[in-house]
Amino acid sequence: MSQQSVTDAPQRYHPRLFRSFFQGSFPCSTACRTPGKRLDMVISSGHDMLLDKDYAALVEQHILTARDGARWHLIEKTANKYDWETFLPMITAARRHNLEIIWELAHFGYPQHLNIWKAEFVEHFERFARAMAQLMYDQGVVRPFFTPINQISFWSWAGADVAWFNPHVANRGKELKRQLVRASLAAIHAIREVYPDARFVLTDPLVQIATHPDNPDSKPYADAQHQAQFEAWDMLAGRLDKELGGSEDCLDIPGLNYYPDNHWFFPDRPMEVGHPSRVPLHTLLAQCWQRYQRPMLLAETGAEGNMCAPWLQEVSENIAVALENGIAIEGVSLYPVVECPAWADDRRSPGPLLGLGDPNGNRTLHEALALVLRSQQIKYQKRDQEC
Repeated sequence: MSQQSVTDAPQRYHPRLFRSFFQGSFPCSTACRTPGKRLDMVISSGHDMLLDKDYAALVEQHILTARDGARWHLIEKTANKYDWETFLPMITAARRHNLEIIWELAHFGYPQHLNIWKAEFVEHFERFARAMAQLMYDQGVVRPFFTPINQISFWSWAGADVAWFNPHVANRGKELKRQLVRASLAAIHAIREVYPDARFVLTDPLVQIATHPDNPDSKPYADAQHQAQFEAWDMLAGRLDKELGGSEDCLDIPGLNYYPDNHWFFPDRPMEVGHPSRVPLHTLLAQCWQRYQRPMLLAETGAEGNMCAPWLQEVSENIAVALENGIAIEGVSLYPVVECPAWADDRRSPGPLLGLGDPNGNRTLHEALALVLRSQQIKYQKRDQEC
């Protein structure tokens, strides 16, 4: 190997942002699946009752960083009045177990007294974000992480293109995306007034949309739809629709949500696992890295049933390739880390690290997944110690 090729070889990236590389994401969606019927996954997963035990269980599995959510619809039931009864115990429990939390402010839900299409929605969200940050500051929280609005692109599609959940309209996805970007930017600026050093994880799905071999003429449309996954991040960064007020410093940490079904053929045909057109995760990560050159978090990943352990193994191997190629991946977060009904229906999906709570409030550990998790934790620690 020539000296030139050695010099040009990428240096392995060493994660440094979070307390632990492997993390857990608690289900905390508060979407209204139908008007007036809200799904509160903090309750349906039992996390509200098992909060302290859940945090302790993560730490026992050497997971020191997690994603969890404040429930805006409960905190601001009355306009501009904040009841922190549901949130303060989370701060206290996280401190007790020395668990670092990436706090979500809005996960598909918002107070019923707000119209999401109006300017007042942005204004209320800005005030809520500032108040939440001030509360955390007064409680002694340091070096905080936030996700203002979870999965802007997905929410825009599900809520305003196909009317899957709130705001239950169709063909207005781009309009909602712009509104959610406005709200996210307002929240970022408000939080920075309290915490100038706050960090922000901006989540959206990481996907592959490919041209089906039987329909080669669709390639321009497939390519355009593949590129559309970056729209919300581009808006936040001020690269698209600059009038929204985005800037590069607002696109802090892209959070990438990735599952086995995040690959499909244009327009909506699922791509089976093992299909030769399916590109590996490390290639998708490289595309995002080349576009933004920002530290990234695999903010959600997981599979169901017997696939959960092999899936984590596959994801971890791809992450190792990305790190070796110098791509700044700061962590991998398992979702859901506790068992819960699926957010889109009431079907329970087996496979989370921690199962349903028994009558004594104890969750069953998924042994196969825990073994893969621990082996990967040791591998990543060993690699960093060797460098």
